[in-house]
Amino acid sequence: MQNKSPLPKLLLVGAALAGVLALGACATIARQGPSGNANVPEPAKAVDLDRYLGKWYELARYEFGYQKGCEAVTAEYRLLEDGQIGVTNACRQDSVDGEYREATAKGKVVEGSNNTKLKLSFFGPFYVGDYWVLDHADDYSWSIVGEPSGRNLWILSRQANVTTEQRQMLYNRARELGYDLSLLRETKH
Repeated sequence: MQNKSPLPKLLLVGAALAGVLALGACATIARQGPSGNANVPEPAKAVDLDRYLGKWYELARYEFGYQKGCEAVTAEYRLLEDGQIGVTNACRQDSVDGEYREATAKGKVVEGSNNTKLKLSFFGPFYVGDYWVLDHADDYSWSIVGEPSGRNLWILSRQANVTTEQRQMLYNRARELGYDLSLLRETKH
């Protein structure tokens, strides 16, 4: 005899709703850190996605809970069959030889942004994260990435290690974009 009680379906719906609420709370918490830029500018120039795809090394960032203690940070972008962008963020916990951690996401380009803005989803169909390519080298050797709240900043390079002069140029450019460099945390590789 089959149980026709609606209780199992209600429990599933309730669990799904609780997951959505938890996701919303996580997104809100992620944006509650100090703002390093109260007036985030619009991205400086269009992005050629084919040239942006591939592996990037994080040189510095604003530290947040989800990246706490991360070293040897990389981000890899690839075009998916459905036209979205696959994102794999990886790091080593607490040292360059620490435990490997990885998070994957899907991104979709924000219409009308010249490929400079993505909405990211780390949880199924929910696109909650903003990713703005604020500036990049003409040869795509470096990129400065932020989001509208000014609470996140990533300075990326195609190389894990750059010269002191290159690093200073990138920091100066981030400062020109309005970012407080005292909040930067350099990434070890």
